[in-house]
Amino acid sequence: MLMRFEIIILAATAALLGSFPNTVFAQADAPITLEELFKPPQLSGVNISNNGRYMVTTMPLKGRMNLAVIDLETRKASALTSYDDFDVLSPSWVGNERIIYTLGQANSPTGPGQFDGGGLFVVNRDGKEFRRLSMTVREFRKQNQYVFRGLSLFRTIPGNEEEVIASGNMTSADSQDLYRLNIKTGRYILLTQGRPADRTSDWIMDSKLVPRVVSANIKDTLTTVVYYRKDDKSDWYEIARYDGGKGSTFVPLAFESDEQSLQIAYNGGRDTMGVFHYDPINKKIGELIAQHPRYDMGAAADGSSVPGVITDSKTDKILGYRVAAAKPEVVWLDEKYAAIQRNLDAALPNRINSFRRAPDGKRLIVTSSSDSSPVRWYLHDEAAKTLEPIGSSRPWLDGKLVDQGIMTFKTRDGLEIPGYYFLPKNYKPGTKLPTIVHVHGGPFARADFWGSGFGYREGQLFASRGYAVIVPNFRVTPGFGSKIYYAGFGTVGREMSNDHEDALKWGIEQGFVDPKNVCISGASYGGYAALQALVNNNDMWKCAVAGLAVTDYKYQLTSRDGDSADNTAGVTYWKSVLGDTNLDSPLIKSISPVFNASKIKRPVFLYAGEDDIRVPIAQISRMARELDRAGNPVKAFVIKEKEGHGYGKLENNVDLYTQMLAFLKEQFGQ
Repeated sequence: MLMRFEIIILAATAALLGSFPNTVFAQADAPITLEELFKPPQLSGVNISNNGRYMVTTMPLKGRMNLAVIDLETRKASALTSYDDFDVLSPSWVGNERIIYTLGQANSPTGPGQFDGGGLFVVNRDGKEFRRLSMTVREFRKQNQYVFRGLSLFRTIPGNEEEVIASGNMTSADSQDLYRLNIKTGRYILLTQGRPADRTSDWIMDSKLVPRVVSANIKDTLTTVVYYRKDDKSDWYEIARYDGGKGSTFVPLAFESDEQSLQIAYNGGRDTMGVFHYDPINKKIGELIAQHPRYDMGAAADGSSVPGVITDSKTDKILGYRVAAAKPEVVWLDEKYAAIQRNLDAALPNRINSFRRAPDGKRLIVTSSSDSSPVRWYLHDEAAKTLEPIGSSRPWLDGKLVDQGIMTFKTRDGLEIPGYYFLPKNYKPGTKLPTIVHVHGGPFARADFWGSGFGYREGQLFASRGYAVIVPNFRVTPGFGSKIYYAGFGTVGREMSNDHEDALKWGIEQGFVDPKNVCISGASYGGYAALQALVNNNDMWKCAVAGLAVTDYKYQLTSRDGDSADNTAGVTYWKSVLGDTNLDSPLIKSISPVFNASKIKRPVFLYAGEDDIRVPIAQISRMARELDRAGNPVKAFVIKEKEGHGYGKLENNVDLYTQMLAFLKEQFGQ
């Protein structure tokens, strides 16, 4: 749904484009309200047009994040969309006039996701010439189609305002190809004809936009094969292969300046993924370029992307290296960039400051935040040496957030796993507090970072109400090295659940946890983990909050009610993580809470989205019925219409957490 109207930026949005503020941000003593915590940001997804005049962003409208453009000269914003059932995700400029974007759910347990959204859309910055380039998953399902074919933005083309490079499965349902897509006509040309295999993904192009590196999965296995070719006239050949459940993982990242050599992420003979030189002609791994002792760089052990190589968006020149550590870290190769980083860190102290060059080349877009202060964006003019504010995501939270503590706990079998914790602002050392252990979703997803994530948000909320909050990672979480990731295979509901208990034991040892008053909470896999924790051990937990929860793994992986069954590679992967290929086995039933409701003796709070296709509500409703039959009816079961894998609307989140806080108060007696 498209619309366009002018918003004169006044009152609440005046802070978006005012004069440069003092960098000592205001403090506030008033407790955070649910409305403040859950209302959408006033800005998100900031990008600048090629000529530097316009800023595209998403802003709240009709309960969702919708597309808007701000004229940086006139200080006026134009809202271009008015979706009330999806959030706009990933808006990008194509030149100065057109904006391309996709749809999905901004608020989910594992971060923004497409789920039943997706699709690809383009619109002019004046709201005209809207075009749907690719349908959403929801539109396919309404047509009773369960093989989804679609396109997504792969990259823009410098100097080209009518075409982009798109990735998609329009040619073959099980393979990702690259296409040159005309965004005015919707027509596309296949660029990857003659690809070396089916089930392809993760293409890399050279500076001439020739696809020259690709990965491909071997059917019904976890094996990935990596292919390379010297140029567009040469044959493809295999340069590496790896087993996603064992390693060693080999992920190409970028071409080096000679456009023959590569930089790769690799973990052979080591724990974390490091960045290495690689000679694809001789198939030889070269010297180590960048590494971190605890965190993966460039790619995680499962092959998924994590911060690593920083490249120039126009020239593809390698500029430096990032790592998503406990706090984000960066190393610049160019002293000019290193000097900019030092200057920004001096101007915006005690914050994480990142920057990228605006397309006009004259200014830098600066993103600045901390664990206790929301994201702010600035434009930095290097020549004029100015730092102009262009937006703040949630200024109403300044001074109301607590510090985010960094933890590392040791599991009973010797793994050392990082995570975070939150304590109330007025916490006095030695005081034992009612505690919530928040388990992230996935499970093979890193969902919480410094200053962001689903667990971060719950940590802030519950700490503001006087509780301690532990937000641990656990085995199979990617990004923390090979030992932690590979240790997760075949451990769901068993050793993986032990990790959640061991994280709680860490908090008890630190002295801030009241061991008689602990609740386990989470959504998606985290919701499953909360229920399974009570199946395994009622003694450690006083209650459980389970949202969007998987309760029956056979149903989850075979039912057409959701989006898992048709992803054959995903089902194969899940079976490896579960530890059994037979979904009718006693093991699968033993780790599916719906079959073990009689073992759950503690109070349970459930919630779900009626339209969730990632974890269909039917299995959560069954869980409620089974608990009732077992004589332990749920204390609450919150269901919201027109919500999916996470709640997007403010009023639904406020109601959910109002009931959740009442539940916790009843269980903890305070």
